[in-house]
Amino acid sequence: MNLTNKLKAKINRMKRKKKVIITICTTIIIVGLSLYFAVASVFDGKLREYTGPQNFDSNQPQSDISKKTVLIVADNGGTEMFDLLAPYYLFNATGQANVFIVAEKKQPILLVNSLFILPHYTFAEIDSLNIKADILVIPNMTIHLKTPPETSTVNWIKKQYTGKNIILSICDGAATMAATGLYDGKIITTHASDFETLKKQYPGPNWVKDISVTQSGNLYSTGGVANAVEGSLTVIKETFGDGTLQKVLHDIKYPHRTIQLEHKSNKVTNGSILTAVQRYFFKKRTNIGVLLQSDVNEFDLGSMLDVYSRTLPKSLKSFTIDNKPLKSKYGLTLLPSGKLEHDQVDELKVLNPAAFTAAEERHFPKAGVELYPTVRNQYILDTYLENINKLYGKKFMNFVKLTLDYN
Repeated sequence: MNLTNKLKAKINRMKRKKKVIITICTTIIIVGLSLYFAVASVFDGKLREYTGPQNFDSNQPQSDISKKTVLIVADNGGTEMFDLLAPYYLFNATGQANVFIVAEKKQPILLVNSLFILPHYTFAEIDSLNIKADILVIPNMTIHLKTPPETSTVNWIKKQYTGKNIILSICDGAATMAATGLYDGKIITTHASDFETLKKQYPGPNWVKDISVTQSGNLYSTGGVANAVEGSLTVIKETFGDGTLQKVLHDIKYPHRTIQLEHKSNKVTNGSILTAVQRYFFKKRTNIGVLLQSDVNEFDLGSMLDVYSRTLPKSLKSFTIDNKPLKSKYGLTLLPSGKLEHDQVDELKVLNPAAFTAAEERHFPKAGVELYPTVRNQYILDTYLENINKLYGKKFMNFVKLTLDYN
């Protein structure tokens, strides 16, 4: 072999070695990040802990005995944002329900990872008042799927269930419901990207795909995050009738004439993860702030925080001008996760421009301000996704949709 051939052979070996190294590194990144993006894409690092003032008002709302009672269960340490806020808004929008957030402790609930809210009641308070839910809503509270649901929460749900009331499991709330045993032998679904994991962990239920909402008697479940809407609407129709359903559909500018039950269980793929990897490592990541304003629409707020958290920002935090709590449209106590004097904000998103003043804007001197119309003619998830398409391209928008299990 002459010198030229030896040199060519050496170069080819080096190329092959480089290709193998790149392949191994890419595989490691994809495998590692697939776990992150598929399961915990809504988080920007370690779960936050509430560090603000603890002297809260009682926060127990008045109950109207002529209305149905909807209890939405939450975990103080972490509950999925849209899973909780979407049904909270939708059941309130019927005008025919008392809707209460319940948790084990009378402490702030982290709606991962951008906002804190206060529960209306603790489990013990509900028990002492002898309140039985007509409808129990179970959002995702198993923030990391390897961590089993809280035993105290599982036992309390079992105690609340009468056999006649409705249970609506939303997204990975299926893990909590599967742990109760109430769905054993009955159909259940969950987020497409977590389906196989939960099916292996909890073999008791009959796990099904490609449907937004399942029903087995009075036990319901939904696909991933975005399907919280279809699940809530289905129960609203069943409980309050078609007239009330139509009112709520119009309220949220639902993009279909009827409840969309057809659904493709498309999990987060390696290709979409690679698109996210490119965005994460090679594009500028910013600090996003969302301004909390009095009487804010919970549906719009939950949509915004959940969707934009999946754009992989450097951080996403909520703010009030005085760092104090305020009330949402339907009376939730909202506690900001950010503090004006400590946190940098590069982009500020404002849901109610009419109430946004120049004095308030001066609190965010380095931020580009994005104003969203108060009156809109489009389903809010589509509005946010279209904006992501403009900012980051169609491939990345599709990644966000997959993490939301939205199609």
